[in-house]
Amino acid sequence: MAGKEIFDVAVAGAGPAGLIVGLACAQSGLRTVVIGPPSGREDRRTSALFGGSIELLKRLTLWQDLERQSEPVTGIRIVDRTSSILKAPEVLFEAREAGFDAFGYNIPNVALTEVLEAACGRRLARVKASVSNREIAADSAALLVDTGETITARLIVAADGRASATRGSAGIEVSTWSYPQSALVTTFSHQRDHHGVSTELHHHAGPLTVVPGPGRTSNLVWINTPDEIKRLSSLDDFQFSRELGSALQGLLGALFDFTPRQCFPLSGQTARPLAKNRVVVAGEAAHVIPPIGAQGLNLSFRDAATIAEIAGEAKRDGLDIGGEPVLRRYDRARRTDIGTRVFAVDILNKSLLSTIPGLSVARGFGLFALAASSSLRIRVMREGILPSASKPALMASDAAVKI
Repeated sequence: MAGKEIFDVAVAGAGPAGLIVGLACAQSGLRTVVIGPPSGREDRRTSALFGGSIELLKRLTLWQDLERQSEPVTGIRIVDRTSSILKAPEVLFEAREAGFDAFGYNIPNVALTEVLEAACGRRLARVKASVSNREIAADSAALLVDTGETITARLIVAADGRASATRGSAGIEVSTWSYPQSALVTTFSHQRDHHGVSTELHHHAGPLTVVPGPGRTSNLVWINTPDEIKRLSSLDDFQFSRELGSALQGLLGALFDFTPRQCFPLSGQTARPLAKNRVVVAGEAAHVIPPIGAQGLNLSFRDAATIAEIAGEAKRDGLDIGGEPVLRRYDRARRTDIGTRVFAVDILNKSLLSTIPGLSVARGFGLFALAASSSLRIRVMREGILPSASKPALMASDAAVKI
């Protein structure tokens, strides 16, 4: 790579968020480089990607490589297991009710990263090393890689995680908060068919969610107090199977073949602003939310499609793609979507944790309304798949149901 070559976009970070940003920008005709060491294979989690994210993968001609490794999510079932004053009815969202074949697909993170990484190797410049320093000038920004190479670009995308050094170098501040909860994740096999339905059991300590995987497998996200998650993680597979089976009340029958359990504390974070000094933030450098409602990576995909659209248009119009007007446009384009999703997840989680009767009653009334009204369920489902606050062109589908 020539030392004096100037890229349109340099992406710092090579996790799924950074890779999809790079591919979307390259698709928009931007000279793009993605910088960062390859992601490891130790991430046993999965990601439920919704309709817009799947459309982006199709536009990038990557979906055919992922579809066979993914499982469609055709239903979302919410069950109130709290002891609230107002006991809410069970609610089942069915994709077909809103005119969709599926809400989205549950994809192993390792498979997703491998496909994105392979595509980056074919379609754009890929530097598999860490960024050691950053220098921002009036007309460009330079990233010093630990190989000694300097990479210059008009626009830098900080996609290097929640502790993003690239974000910090641009002077972008963050708001951070924590929850009195931890999450346990694992994948397991089961006796009964999940029928493509993701089940969320709402408890006061947090939701327990099982997301359908290929065949008779499912992925678990169990949120509870740190002490309880520590206890559950210390159990052997037989004991853990009994605990989970009891919590699911026989929903999936016998449970077995658990992957090693991973645990992590829950926290939240948002960047403010989302762009400054030739740097825009994406992925967890922009937003961190608890794994409730499968919002995190879908937000990151919308970050990617929005960056690609705005920067691509700016280049075609002969504008400075790292200039203040472009940065302000990105901030405006993403602020509402991110803020709405962060708020919704936060308020749902706090409504479970709170001992204030009003919050739990409000949540109960909300579930009652959803159970009773087909039109309300359809509006909620369509908003989940096609958010009105963010409709980048790379995520549009000619076959999409009109809202």
